[in-house]
Amino acid sequence: MVKVAKFGGSSLASAEQFRKVADIILADPARKYVVPSAPGKRFAEDVKVTDMLYACYKAAISGQDFESRFDEIKARYNGIISELGMDLSLEKEYEAIAAGFKGRAGRDYAASRGEFLNGIILAKYLGYEFIDAAEVVFFNEDGTFNAEMTNQTLHERLDGIERAVIPGFYGSTPNDTIKTFSRGGSDITGSIVAAAVHADLYENWTDVSGFMIADPRIIDNPASINTITYKELRELSYMGATVLHEDAIFPVRKEGIPINIKNTNAPEDHGTMIVESTSKKPEYIITGIAGKKGFSAVNIEKDMMNSEIGFGRRVLEQFEKQGLSFEHMPSGIDTMTIIVHQKEFEEKEQEILAGIHRNASPDSIEIEPGLALIAVVGRGMKSAKGTALKIFEALYKSDVNVKMIDQGSSELNIIIGVLEEEFETAFKAIYNAFVK
Repeated sequence: MVKVAKFGGSSLASAEQFRKVADIILADPARKYVVPSAPGKRFAEDVKVTDMLYACYKAAISGQDFESRFDEIKARYNGIISELGMDLSLEKEYEAIAAGFKGRAGRDYAASRGEFLNGIILAKYLGYEFIDAAEVVFFNEDGTFNAEMTNQTLHERLDGIERAVIPGFYGSTPNDTIKTFSRGGSDITGSIVAAAVHADLYENWTDVSGFMIADPRIIDNPASINTITYKELRELSYMGATVLHEDAIFPVRKEGIPINIKNTNAPEDHGTMIVESTSKKPEYIITGIAGKKGFSAVNIEKDMMNSEIGFGRRVLEQFEKQGLSFEHMPSGIDTMTIIVHQKEFEEKEQEILAGIHRNASPDSIEIEPGLALIAVVGRGMKSAKGTALKIFEALYKSDVNVKMIDQGSSELNIIIGVLEEEFETAFKAIYNAFVK
């Protein structure tokens, strides 16, 4: 059996956490390939190393004295090395990084050094081989990820290596420039490595015991999710659930590899299993609830819209021309509503409205800002009668006005639009209707 284990920043924030991680890895011989993040916060007021690197690089390219900031970064790593009692010096690496900062190697280079240094330390501590991600993870010249080249190179490189540490978050372009994924990208690296070695399981270790049914910042002590499908996770991640980077799903999904979200500080906990499909029934009808604020609705009316061929295309074309995507598009016989991110839309709203008037000749257009979207997701909804009734009854009893409803044909999720000021009330009402 082969497992790939990715550890987040909180799992590797200190020497104490390093010891926990090492105990977890060495307790299971199947954990052959490890993907570390940069050191995260050790306490609430602490600063993540990635943010320290960004600030240090900004000072360097601004012509300011960045040495004191860089000394703080070095102290973080040297402190971990010292407390672990390791015979390891990173002075050569520090010198190369300082030179890179002075030479304006780029923000991506600066940020990636957090994972790079942490990977060297972890590999040495475990007795695993260190493989620089820049040698095996590749991006195209335009910055897009080169999946085919990466998968082939990783597979060939790891085929002859029994155990290795590959830093997360970054790779390289054809001209050897360092390129990073978006924040949280170590999750993606772990998924890529798991796919390349045809792992039996991808373990993603963090500081929580898996996914919660709802955001704990809104719901006190929400119930946990034991098993969730890729599709359900995709819906929840897109709407704000943040335990796992949403793009980390795709590489393992293609290979049918399950993901297990685990807690470094409570390794005995089951965590959440993320799978392609399952016969296991969820404990509740819904699997999870997630939501975000910051949307606007563009309401378009025109008599006989439904019989006018190409009307929808002409409307959406105006959003495309301005480089905007839409989130949802509920419609009626003479109406259609385009839900968009308000901040992005505000900058180009007049150009879009003018374009719609010129090309589609609507009777009227009305913009409604200040909306929040809530996604109620669950594979159990398909076979359960009265799910929608339960949702809207709960919202009615909580005096929440529903501004939009959208449900896909898969019956996997229901999207509800509400006013931003009613978001938390609506969220709690739906959770209590199904879980309590």
